[in-house]
Amino acid sequence: MSTLSEIFPGIYRLDGKLATKNFAPGTRVYGEKLVSARNVEYRMWDLFRSKLAGAIAKGLSHVPIAPGSLVLYLGASTGTTPSHVSDIVGEEGAVFAVEFAQRSMRDLMDVCAKRPNMMPIFGDARMPDEWGAALEGHQVDVLYQDVAQPDQDAILIRCAQKFLKPGGYAMLCIKSQSIDVTLPPAKVYEQVLKRLEAGGFETVQTLILDPYDKDHMFWMGKRK
Repeated sequence: MSTLSEIFPGIYRLDGKLATKNFAPGTRVYGEKLVSARNVEYRMWDLFRSKLAGAIAKGLSHVPIAPGSLVLYLGASTGTTPSHVSDIVGEEGAVFAVEFAQRSMRDLMDVCAKRPNMMPIFGDARMPDEWGAALEGHQVDVLYQDVAQPDQDAILIRCAQKFLKPGGYAMLCIKSQSIDVTLPPAKVYEQVLKRLEAGGFETVQTLILDPYDKDHMFWMGKRK
């Protein structure tokens, strides 16, 4: 018999591994294993395919994404992590999934077609004025960003000022090699954190994502 426990709202440990309830029963997004426990279907969450899962495994103390949350996801790619976010927020929540690469967008749209709480938005995260109308005036509870650009912290600050509720949470996957390959990762992280705090955020927690993602820091902050 499977062992099942809820470690954060909407996030479970199933037989010792991370999982979320499948919002689209019977469907997979990236080849993940589907497991039935107590008459509910769960999707196993691969720590090496999702930085959010890796951060939880590394000791993330609080997950602000919860059932009913409105989430703006920048850099949604083909939908791996956004689909788990969709599982977590459930039918009362929504995931606004922004992606700029056309090939990734095609795959993302297929995922969203099976998940009515996910909205695919084709756009450049650096230019929120071009796609922001798709949020239909909503301010979100959480801004999650995984965009490998040199100005990734500036992108987050700009989008947070437009779309994140005061007191809302932001989560940023900081890829040091995308920002400055000439500096040690620790120095890059230090500089990024200073800019985020100057941009109106209080740092809540930081985690180095090795071994799940090399040269990445996971940052969680709260908008002042």
